[in-house]
Amino acid sequence: MSTQNASDAAVAGDRHGDPRPDEASPSRAGSTPAGRQGFLTKRVMAWAAWDVGSSSFDAVVVTFVFSVYLTKPEIFGPSANADLGWTTAVAGLLVALVAPAVGQWTDRTGKSRTVLAVSTVGVIAAMAALFFVEPGEGYLWLGLTLLALGNFIFETGTVVYNSMVNDIATPSTVGRVSGFGWGMGYLGSIVLLAVLLVCFINPDPGLFGVTHEDALHIRVSMVVCAAWMLVFTLPILVLSRNRAPTGAPSRGVFGAYADLVRSVRRLWATDRSVVWFLVSSAVFRDGLAGIFAFGGVLAGVAFGFSESMVLAFGVAANLVAGLATVAFGQVDDRVGSRKVIVGSLVAMCSLGLVVFLGKPLGPATFWIFGLALCVFVGPVQAASRSYLARITPRGSEGEMFGLYATTGRAVSFLAPFMYSSAITLAHAVSGRPKDDVAIFGILGLVAVLLAGLLAFLPVKAQAAQARDDGDRAR
Repeated sequence: MSTQNASDAAVAGDRHGDPRPDEASPSRAGSTPAGRQGFLTKRVMAWAAWDVGSSSFDAVVVTFVFSVYLTKPEIFGPSANADLGWTTAVAGLLVALVAPAVGQWTDRTGKSRTVLAVSTVGVIAAMAALFFVEPGEGYLWLGLTLLALGNFIFETGTVVYNSMVNDIATPSTVGRVSGFGWGMGYLGSIVLLAVLLVCFINPDPGLFGVTHEDALHIRVSMVVCAAWMLVFTLPILVLSRNRAPTGAPSRGVFGAYADLVRSVRRLWATDRSVVWFLVSSAVFRDGLAGIFAFGGVLAGVAFGFSESMVLAFGVAANLVAGLATVAFGQVDDRVGSRKVIVGSLVAMCSLGLVVFLGKPLGPATFWIFGLALCVFVGPVQAASRSYLARITPRGSEGEMFGLYATTGRAVSFLAPFMYSSAITLAHAVSGRPKDDVAIFGILGLVAVLLAGLLAFLPVKAQAAQARDDGDRAR
């Protein structure tokens, strides 16, 4: 671990003996006051690099490459797509059950670095093992199991990773830090997708003589993804250290859930706005996930994009979302997370309707307004994370982010259900083939976003107040 100074030390330091970042003494933050120093410290860069590395799983494996390969009916059978949905739902249910206990255990023991390291290595191993998923129905369940296992480990580790934002940011910079992390994740997705597209997926043979025979180009890409994540997650694993334990005795899994029930009751009794935030953000975050999960499908089926055009759109979407997320981080710190969330959700609902109504105009509609819609995906995600970071009491980071993950996973079925329901209803009413009415799926996603927006409106502008309080504390 670096010993140059405290600002270059652990990503997750002792939160119970040291002052908070906004109360840092000169020995911790140098001679520059915390409020005026730049937010891109070594600790922030190491933390954001994990987002870059993990983009290989989130964007390439889950969204644009491996899941598409695994659900091809001509290779893995007609039920592959539905089976993928079931296994993903099981993984989500396991995260909902385990995440709170992991978060609370991490808070009590202080072993944030240990949990993040184990989960990171687990995801890397699962990705590398995808190389062995060859074409053929006999390999379907190997692929589905590895994907579900990777999803479970990834989401569990993300609980701890998200909670670390309070270790590296002050109340006045948490928006920029959170947005920078999301933006770097999008940048990682862009670069890796472009590399795989140019080196392995499009050419036949590709780099190192990799051919398309037996889907070798896809399987080798998974090994590249594993190596990518290993390289970019090393900084945080090397530089970070565990927090000091709270000293509270371990209460086990059932004790952890009993504490969480009491926590929710306490939150409801003391500040219902926090509970409304957890519920509403779960809904609109699932809508955001649906936008990216089904964006490629809509481009191909509803607007007639070719496979290469879908990948090109994926690169462009990540580029737009990444740049917007970094830019909106500045807005977050100036006006507060609540205004960013509300404004972005209103814009997304409006643009979704424009995409639906503009379908007769052809692919140009999706290129223009689909990309415009992607502008607001990252800012909502980052603003939600920074809002929660601002309202979370010290020492409760793991527990609160565990609740954040749990509520999100609890409704993870909502966007796929509404997407498919809208298409099925349009098919039943019009009598047209389902692929011919695929555009109606976006109305289902807009409905989820709108429901999340309406549920979020009772949430107070607490993030801005917390930022102001932090500034006064300095």
